[in-house]
Amino acid sequence: MEIEIGRSKRGRRVYAFDDIAVVPSRRTRDPQDVSVGWSIDAYHFDIPVMAAPMDSVVSPATAIAMGRLGGLGVLDLEGLWTRYENPESLLQEIRELPVGGATVRMQQIYAEPIKPELVTARLAEIRASGVTVAGALSPQRTQELYETVVAAGVDLFFIRGTTVSAEHVSKTVEPLNLKKFIYELDVPVIVGGAATYTAALHLMRTGAAGVLVGFGGGAASTTRATLGIHAPMATAVADVAGARRDYLDESGGRYVHVIADGGLGTSGDIVKAISVGADAVMLGTALARATDAPGGGYHWGPEAHHSQLPRGNRVHVGAVAPLEQILFGPSPVADGTANLIGALRRSMATTGYSDLKEFQRIEVVVAPYASH
Repeated sequence: MEIEIGRSKRGRRVYAFDDIAVVPSRRTRDPQDVSVGWSIDAYHFDIPVMAAPMDSVVSPATAIAMGRLGGLGVLDLEGLWTRYENPESLLQEIRELPVGGATVRMQQIYAEPIKPELVTARLAEIRASGVTVAGALSPQRTQELYETVVAAGVDLFFIRGTTVSAEHVSKTVEPLNLKKFIYELDVPVIVGGAATYTAALHLMRTGAAGVLVGFGGGAASTTRATLGIHAPMATAVADVAGARRDYLDESGGRYVHVIADGGLGTSGDIVKAISVGADAVMLGTALARATDAPGGGYHWGPEAHHSQLPRGNRVHVGAVAPLEQILFGPSPVADGTANLIGALRRSMATTGYSDLKEFQRIEVVVAPYASH
């Protein structure tokens, strides 16, 4: 539905997760009978949760912990862990920075060059634990570092940026040819963010195994204020799920996974993301609240320390409970910030669905009474 903004411009009405709700059906189930497992390529996970590649969320230790809990931790291969041998003191310094000076000091800290040998060492540490190994690079760094990453034995390779397109145009640098790159790579590649049907369809045609929907960052992002760019996530995920459906027909049966990435602060948001078509979710803020998260109650993404145009802040999100309790409970709070998987199971059971693929077909309503 288009709305007239002014005489020369119309805009489509779109929805955030706060604007929608799922509707119970005629059947209910026992929560223990519900399956929340999913697979991408050859890799199966017990829960549909990825920890976002942000230094406040994922260290090698938390990537290992996520894997052992049935999810996937994605390490930021351009973060502190690949710039410094011992980054713990710097993580503490970032936590203690005054609000006014945090951005400038973080720019200085992250100006340290990435060391390929640390990329190799961090991924080897995760691999030695026996869990699935995943690392993320920005499109700008992929050409420079992907050979190091693949040689280190990564299982799933993420190319994650504020916006990733299949057709980047530049007069000054040779752009990353995603289609050629993914075709020649021996590991599954997940790319994003994308927020529209067309952008996602183009990314699917490159051979990507999965598409990240949204711009990441969530509570720590100021992309809307800085660039004027915003993608209300309920509509974005539903649009990209539509691209997945059409690409499935176009390709003769190739299924590309849709991963919601951003705007997922509570368990209810996770429920709604899957209800409009996501196969899994990538969480930043929700896991940064873990007492054992590297951020220690603070949260920031790579946008927060961009050398030229920061588009994020270091924000205080608090510490709710240990990572395992954040995921599986029991929850010490009643606001949807802990026992995320228990809440997902209960929502699926209450509405009568037995697995995630079924739950994508649930009835959804627009809820205009939602608070904003």
